[in-house]
Amino acid sequence: MERKPTYESPLGSRYASREMLYLFSPDNKFTTWRKLWVALAEAEKELGLPITDAQIKELKAHVSDIDYAAARAYEERVRHDVMAHVHAYADQCGEGAGAILHLGATSCYVTDNTDALILRDALKLIRGKLLEALRRLRAFALEYRDLPTLGLTHLQPAQPVTVGKRACLWMQDLLMDVTDLDHALSTIRLLGSKGTTGTQASFMALFDGDGEKVLSLEKRIAEKMGLDAVYPVSGQTYPRKLDSRVLAVLSGIAQSAYKFAQDIRLLQAFHECEEPFGKEQIGSSAMAYKRNPMRSERICALSRHVMALEMDTAMTAATQWFERTLDDSANRRLSLPEAFLATDAVLELVCNVSAGIVVYPKIIEKNLMENLPFMATEDILMESVKAGGDRQALHERIRVHSHEATKRVRAEGLDNDLLGRIASDPAFPLQRAQLEALMDPKLYTGRAAAQVEEFIRDEIDPLLEGAPEVKAGEVRV
Repeated sequence: MERKPTYESPLGSRYASREMLYLFSPDNKFTTWRKLWVALAEAEKELGLPITDAQIKELKAHVSDIDYAAARAYEERVRHDVMAHVHAYADQCGEGAGAILHLGATSCYVTDNTDALILRDALKLIRGKLLEALRRLRAFALEYRDLPTLGLTHLQPAQPVTVGKRACLWMQDLLMDVTDLDHALSTIRLLGSKGTTGTQASFMALFDGDGEKVLSLEKRIAEKMGLDAVYPVSGQTYPRKLDSRVLAVLSGIAQSAYKFAQDIRLLQAFHECEEPFGKEQIGSSAMAYKRNPMRSERICALSRHVMALEMDTAMTAATQWFERTLDDSANRRLSLPEAFLATDAVLELVCNVSAGIVVYPKIIEKNLMENLPFMATEDILMESVKAGGDRQALHERIRVHSHEATKRVRAEGLDNDLLGRIASDPAFPLQRAQLEALMDPKLYTGRAAAQVEEFIRDEIDPLLEGAPEVKAGEVRV
């Protein structure tokens, strides 16, 4: 391993996908700045300003070949990142194109419009991975839709469910996240060309007071950049509520992922299910036998970070002064990329785990059968009453036998003998065979299997129809 004497974010070096890293890369950001400058010049020319085809051609010729060294040198002098890139771009384009570059615009024309475009693209990438996670969980849920397992409330034995039905609870959460994401995605707009305080005064001056041309300018820019709307009113920036809204979606995804991974961690502790485990994977440096749920633990760790980052954008949105203040800038440089990179990493892991969950039916059956006699007592009581027994007297006998069986299991570490106690109690008019017939777990799972099929048919399949499979599930380290 090479020496690295400076800090690097593990979101970049270990966790996030290369696709998401690209979206928040300097290349993508600064190239988009230049595309926005081209769009501005094109729209201004179309609306009658004295800008030539040659000037626009020169701008387009240097969209991608950014001279980062020159931009860095300018920023050290002028202490302004946008103006540093204006100067570096102008130098590359020459005096002709440089003379009309950034005409009428303020810094937020490029920074905020770029951020809106990156948020759009990043949400689309997240959406694809959400659907991929649902696709993989769909297969798991269908495979195990009728495998009974011990249902838990308060982390205590309750009534049987099925493994597939439990997976649908995870899917339901993710489905809600898709709905929230789609709403947020539909509301993203460009800032447009609003000027220093959102009044478009500089553009009114450029177009000699022609407000229709000023309105047309930003509509044309939006169309060129692939968005169909701009915010009708703003200060110098787009509303920071947008950032808060988007991170609320990411926080929701993190909450769903945490629930899923936490359940897997608990099931792995019960030895009922297990996340994928590599042939050469080491669970512990000290305990060679360990099979730790490392991937699910990482999902939980990164999800907590996303949930915490949501507060950054909420506070930023709440504390903006009037038409703008600059205390948002440094925070947004951290909170927005990190939230997306971490959510991306979480979904990569969710996809990985979902595709490889190992199920141990014998352990599931063992854990269920140890508790099933208690759960069957209501049916035993009803069948006994049908056969002529006294309901109140039998209820008391079941209560006494249940407590004795519980004591045997918990205090003495022995097996559950409740069924034998009831079978040997002459107060119950049922034969042992009749009691054994009531020990089929599928008698107690209700409509669980049907619910799985209906949920997938009605909710999941329409969403996945036509959606391409996404390459996801890479665990880089």
